[in-house]
Amino acid sequence: MKKLITIFLLSLATLSAQAFLTGEIGKFKNAYALSINPMGNLFVSDINKNEIYKLDTLGNVQKFIGGYGWGTSAFSDPVDIYATTLNVYVADKNNNRIQIFDKDLNFLSEFKTSESEDETYSFGYPTCVANSPMGDLFVLDSDNSRILKYNLSGKFLQEIGSYDAGEFTLINPKKFAISPDGTIYVIDENNVIVFDQYGNGLNKFAAEIDPMNINITFSIMCLNNSSKIKIFNLAKPRSTPVLVDLSPYIGKSEIREAVFYQQKLYVLLGSEILIFSI
Repeated sequence: MKKLITIFLLSLATLSAQAFLTGEIGKFKNAYALSINPMGNLFVSDINKNEIYKLDTLGNVQKFIGGYGWGTSAFSDPVDIYATTLNVYVADKNNNRIQIFDKDLNFLSEFKTSESEDETYSFGYPTCVANSPMGDLFVLDSDNSRILKYNLSGKFLQEIGSYDAGEFTLINPKKFAISPDGTIYVIDENNVIVFDQYGNGLNKFAAEIDPMNINITFSIMCLNNSSKIKIFNLAKPRSTPVLVDLSPYIGKSEIREAVFYQQKLYVLLGSEILIFSI
């Protein structure tokens, strides 16, 4: 029997809609991050097993790589994953590097800055990674509470949200995501801080749900805490966000990440992915 979930639209007069559980896929030890590329392939990191999985939308595992270690295609706490049409980027936190694979999880290269003598250019313990529409690489430097931007060849371009950013200085950045127009949305404590692609602060607003993660697929942004998901349509900035409360369904489990793709909401728990129609 399909389980009914109520969605509340955050407006002056609370409206409600309905969502239905349509599937459950995957089997993980301790899944932590989820990314869906434009072709519909799902990529999941499992931090207990230090593995990365590629699945189709039916949940079939196409390939998996990893295991604990320091060599290529091995990981030590792969806390974030970002997939494009061609490539997959993994924030290999404790190895202080970003590993880059093709869409079939074949190793391409690694990017690390630990050997740099200038701390301005280097990151430590990366916890989030993404590409901009222009192809620039953005890395969340958890050691210094900032985002660093590099070009295609790995040349440092700028830091974002550092101590000189005034009211847009990042205090405790958790995750970030980049919209199709290059705008950067950063979870900082209970706020979302917005920068343009050049690092200029644009806006700051309260997320209201103490978010743990953020994901943007096409123009749909999902913020989530352990039991709720807040959905924004960035293509319609005046539209009302939608709040999905899954606490009656997930029980003692917690939401790790949520992705809205082709009118379906993919919700990553530690052990599986739940799929809802909206």
